[in-house]
Amino acid sequence: MAKILYVDHEKCTGCRLCELVCAVSHDGISNPARSRIRVLKWEAEGLYIPMTCQQCQDAPCLNVCPVKAISQDVELDRISVDYNTCIGCRACVSVCPFGAMNFNTTDRRVLKCDVCDGDPQCVRFCDVKAVDYIEAGDVAIIKSRKAAKRVSDAGNSELNIGY
Repeated sequence: MAKILYVDHEKCTGCRLCELVCAVSHDGISNPARSRIRVLKWEAEGLYIPMTCQQCQDAPCLNVCPVKAISQDVELDRISVDYNTCIGCRACVSVCPFGAMNFNTTDRRVLKCDVCDGDPQCVRFCDVKAVDYIEAGDVAIIKSRKAAKRVSDAGNSELNIGY
């Protein structure tokens, strides 16, 4: 079964170590602008949301690329960019529904998560496990458990009212 990067924003502390590790492992530079994962901060809510490529089944970035530089790598079960073919038009950046495709203005090329060829470094260095590399089928189980816990917690708090 395919593995995916699973993000649990409730665990993210906003340390942004994942961004630095990604940039260093890909480009050898400790510069978050070169990262394939971005940690967004929702100021009003006090939340940090790690955003990365979801490796979509019917990937809009793949479908919009005018030179077919983006393809599905079946062996590694990921969407890949052929940088020798890419013309840097940024069409893929504009259609990504998750905002996971980025453009590096220094190198003049798009940046997209490649799950580090099956050994994502952001997962390896995330102490709180806000980012994890898990079987795709396990995501539904995790989300179901979280939803059940929220319902249970809400029911328990209603029972304790007035006591």
